[in-house]
Amino acid sequence: MRTEDVLAATATGLWHWDEATRMATFDAEAARLLGLPATRTELPESAVRARFHAVDWVEIMGIVSLAVAEGTLAEARLRVVDEQGRILRTVRSRTRPQLRSAVDGRMDFVLVGTLQEVPEPEPGTSSARTAVTGDWRRNREAFLLDAGRALAEARSTAEVLRVAAGLSMPGFEPSGLAVFSGQGNRVRVIGHHGYAPGAAEPFLDLPMDAAYPAAEVIRTGRAIYLPAPEDYQRRFPGAWEDVAHFGRQSWAFLPLINAGQIIGAWMAGFSVPVSFTPDERSVLTTVARMLAQALSRASVHESERELTVGLQRSMMPTLQQDIPGMAVAARYVPTGGGLEVGGDWYDMIPLPLGRIALVIGDVQGHDVRAAGLMGQLRIALRAYASEGHHPDAVLSRASHFLAGINASETEGDEAEPRFATCLYIEVDPESGRLAIARAGHPNPAIRLGDGTMLVRHTAGGLPLGIDPDTDYPTTRLVLEPGETMIVCTDGLIETGGHDLDSGWERLRSVIESRPLDLDGGGAGAGADGSDLEALADALVQAVHGPSSHYTTGPLLDRREDDIAVLLLARATGPDGAGPAALPRPVRRTVLTIAQAEPERIAEARQQVRDLMHDWPDGDQVDSAVLMVSEMVTNVLVHTDGDAVLIARINGERGARCVRVDVSDSSDELPHRRHPGEMASSGRGLVLMEILAGAWGVDPRGEGKNIWFELYEKETAEAPLAAG
Repeated sequence: MRTEDVLAATATGLWHWDEATRMATFDAEAARLLGLPATRTELPESAVRARFHAVDWVEIMGIVSLAVAEGTLAEARLRVVDEQGRILRTVRSRTRPQLRSAVDGRMDFVLVGTLQEVPEPEPGTSSARTAVTGDWRRNREAFLLDAGRALAEARSTAEVLRVAAGLSMPGFEPSGLAVFSGQGNRVRVIGHHGYAPGAAEPFLDLPMDAAYPAAEVIRTGRAIYLPAPEDYQRRFPGAWEDVAHFGRQSWAFLPLINAGQIIGAWMAGFSVPVSFTPDERSVLTTVARMLAQALSRASVHESERELTVGLQRSMMPTLQQDIPGMAVAARYVPTGGGLEVGGDWYDMIPLPLGRIALVIGDVQGHDVRAAGLMGQLRIALRAYASEGHHPDAVLSRASHFLAGINASETEGDEAEPRFATCLYIEVDPESGRLAIARAGHPNPAIRLGDGTMLVRHTAGGLPLGIDPDTDYPTTRLVLEPGETMIVCTDGLIETGGHDLDSGWERLRSVIESRPLDLDGGGAGAGADGSDLEALADALVQAVHGPSSHYTTGPLLDRREDDIAVLLLARATGPDGAGPAALPRPVRRTVLTIAQAEPERIAEARQQVRDLMHDWPDGDQVDSAVLMVSEMVTNVLVHTDGDAVLIARINGERGARCVRVDVSDSSDELPHRRHPGEMASSGRGLVLMEILAGAWGVDPRGEGKNIWFELYEKETAEAPLAAG
């Protein structure tokens, strides 16, 4: 008897589906079962879909996708409907997919199978088919959503494995899980759950050709379902001896595939029998896909993190801690995106004669190119400093070096040239003298002995790399015993929508409120420098914490720029500056204004205003600023030398005295005049007579010194004014 006759006698039709053309072919019996004329019929996908119930069509397509991926038989029951949507009959479809090719993740296959009518159950009997309820489907969808969200949030392999171990599948919760990785010619377990310590030892490391389900899955890329112990024993008799004592009843081994590559296998073992219906296989396959993607993301994240840490360790120096009478602390905080590397850096360079150089800078950008330029520039600065060049020469050579790199990298390329800001400080630990050269970088701040913060304005030039012939003037300061210098990149100041002024004001309360024990001992900041380290942490937290300009909008994220911060503290006492009992002002600032720098008069006014930032009488602050402006301007207009300004505050709060001295090299003493109504000069001494609590002019060996004093209390006893 022919096959066709047998099929016709059993009311079984044949059908063929071509995925490439999306056309289906039905023989006469199959067409009859679909409610069509009993002749050989070829239909497009839309016409075929119209002959089946919509819910059943969605179900059969999912089952077919599983069968294609796993190379298994696709079986389902479908309700046939007519043009009005009335159910004609129920048919059983059994098909075998034949994969022809897979290009860019798209499967090209054909399906060959049978259609057979399912008879209606006799009255009083139950249906042979158990319908998939809506509740089960909703539970499955909710489970997959939760699992997908949890796996998407996992950032490391350990977190992914922890999430996988906690998965509770609807209706068939596994009692044992294992994740295998294919590494070369070995299969290794990278995580497992539900096994006693040491119980999984036989499976931790196996050869790729081992007769074990996970190894076969990794080799072939096809899932293996073992519904019963007999199936396991029959297919893998050698491995069965090692798993029989676990007492499990069913196993599912699924490939972990990401971007078309098999990266491992996932095993789910069950203590109760599981038949692995199409719905159950669909859940397991979906979880395996999400698990593979999560593991791949975690692997990429861990690789990037390892690269980031390696770059940071190679580019961030180890600070020298045995500086006589001084201590240093530093922090580097990258942005939160990408590789978390950027162009910010700091460095500490040993120099001859016990001196050191502190360098902090910021290359434009937050990408790998910025990090690469930063590394090159840091090495160049070290080389120039080690050659013994002064700070201005070091920055000039570095600017020429970066300009050369920009020229070579951008020639014939679309890459834009990068510039870098930099602050180079040469430190003499014995005397506290600082020689500062600045290339477009934020000014340093000084925390005075009483905790007051002052931003010290320094001369500077263009950022490095813009003009290779730029000059960088040097500013010389003295870090007094008990003072701390703070230098940082703009990420510490301007993050959160701040500019330079408001950014420093935000940090002022942190700097002035933190206690610093700088009492000798050779440590420079307490016995172990912990106070200075705590201040560095507090500065970073102030920026990344809640104290920002903005609470909504694009500036809410405070990790918008890299942060580098470097602190240098000078101890009091024997290691810092000889005998601790030497008198020194509570607050003090020194500023030199050259004849060619009249624009620095504004800096002098700001320095005095900052020094008196907590002075209770605002009118006295304005008076001091006005007198300073007059005194410095007179030196620059009426002499040929530079003006040296020294401002200091002495006394206890409530009875303090501010004294400002402006000295120059001219022997000509000022004298009172009575300027006319239209005169442009001659009012300086008149203003001091009116505004100052006391003032005077002191001749010196070479030059003179003009000074004034203001008192916090009007009842404070003041010396007689000198004319």
